[in-house]
Amino acid sequence: MTLDLSKMRIFVRPGPTDLRKAVNGLSILVETGMGQNPFGANLFLFCNADRRLLKALYWDRNGFCLWQKRLERDQFPWPASEEAAREINRNQLLMLLDGIDFWKAHRELKLEQVS
Repeated sequence: MTLDLSKMRIFVRPGPTDLRKAVNGLSILVETGMGQNPFGANLFLFCNADRRLLKALYWDRNGFCLWQKRLERDQFPWPASEEAAREINRNQLLMLLDGIDFWKAHRELKLEQVS
């Protein structure tokens, strides 16, 4: 049961998720709600309404792995809508787990002229 993030795509399900769901319920959300294959080399992240509980689901060769992290204080930064980024990279995952809200970071401006 190893997790090599360099070989995985990481997807965030925006908004709150009912985390009473376990592997079966979350894998159905991946397939129907996110339009992704739960058996691929992907990591899927879900967060509850108060943003203190995060679950990560992925397929590991012959079965699903489900990880959970519960914060005793504070909240996870989490996108509220589909307009926010749904796929993140490894560095963004690490920032997310550290509580850094990269979704609200300054965006790159692409300007073409001064006046």
